[in-house]
Parts: sequence; C-alpha cells; structure tokens
Amino acid sequence: MAILSTQAEENYLKAIFKIAERDGAPVATNAIASAMNTAAASVTDMLKRLADKKLISYEKYKGVQLSKSGQKLATELIRKHRLWETFLVTKLGFAWDQVHEFAEQLEHIQGDLLTQQLDKFLGYPRFDPHGEPIPDAEGKWETQDQISLAMMSVGDKGKITNVADDSSVFLQYLNQIGLELNSEIEVLQQFPYDHSVKVRLNNQELLLSEKVSQNLFVKK
Repeated sequence: MAILSTQAEENYLKAIFKIAERDGAPVATNAIASAMNTAAASVTDMLKRLADKKLISYEKYKGVQLSKSGQKLATELIRKHRLWETFLVTKLGFAWDQVHEFAEQLEHIQGDLLTQQLDKFLGYPRFDPHGEPIPDAEGKWETQDQISLAMMSVGDKGKITNVADDSSVFLQYLNQIGLELNSEIEVLQQFPYDHSVKVRLNNQELLLSEKVSQNLFVKK
C-alpha cells in the first residue's frame, strides 16, 4: 500500500534528502530548521510524524536518516520538480530564474502516469535547466564529471555544468554577469584573504565571491 503524505511532509523529505546529499547523513535538526526556515520545535513535531509513517529514522540528538520508502518519495519529488522546471523553460519559454516556485507547486501533483508522459514528451532529459540531474523512473540519475569552481586552481579551464543554488536572486545575479550553462570559464587568480577568485568568463574578467564559486560546478 502506498504511503499517503501531505505536501508539508513531502517538503521535509526533500529537504532532508538534499541536506544529506550535500553534508552526509545523519542530518541534524538545526540544518533542517534552517532549510525549512522554521523553529526547531516545529521540526521535531514533523520528524515524529515522519517517523510514525516509517519515512525516516530519528533519534533525538543523533540526527535523521531517510528510510527506503522516504528515500523513494524524496527522489520522486525531485524527479517531478526537475521535469517541470525543464518543461517550463524549454516548452513555455520561462527563464531559469522564474521556474523554481512554479515547480515547487507542480511537484506535488499525484500520478505516475502524468510524470511518465511528461518525461516522454520532453525526450527523457538527463539534466534540468540548472544542470541538476533528473532521476529516471527507477530513481537513478546520471552524474557529471565536475568540480566546484572554489576547488579549481589558477590556470584551470572548463565549462559551467551545474548551478547548485537555484534561488531566483542567485540566478538573476548570474544573468547580470552573463553566466549560463556551458559558459567557458578560466581561473586567473585566487585571493586567500576572502577566498574570492578572479576568472575569465566568455572573454571578460570578473571577481567572484567564495559563495558564488562554491555554487558553480565546472567540467574541466
């Protein structure tokens, strides 16, 4: 029998999945509270609900891990979210900084057939408009041979393949400096004081902050 989940519960599962993918598991309650922009007490209440449904394993002070069923639900949400973002950009002409909030709503539509048909209609895309991998119907996804700009060395070159931060404010900033997927980038200089980096991007020189460089991934 399928596990019925609310939209709020699904949002928590997706947040736990993404934090675990970034930082490793188990996931701390404070990290979840920060991601969900809510109080730790509210997070604790939700974690108890998710544990009762056996979507997570949770012990106070020891962190949270998704169960097999929780992992499956989170992966399905991410699959739908990234397919809808791809649809909005490639078929409806939205810009990459406009689609996140719409996809946040659309990802909760139930129905495997709709997701399958959407995937087929789009030609089974492997990556979304931000370069994030799209899980297939089996929950598997393709990885890219990439490295964060912050980890590159002076003289390294490559193409931007992934933008880890898909917030509209960050994407609008990238629009302003002319950065998009497949942009050519070269590291010219690094500054130990604040870990900023000077780069050549599409034949122009730019100074990027550490936060920006940590959220850009490059295929060398």
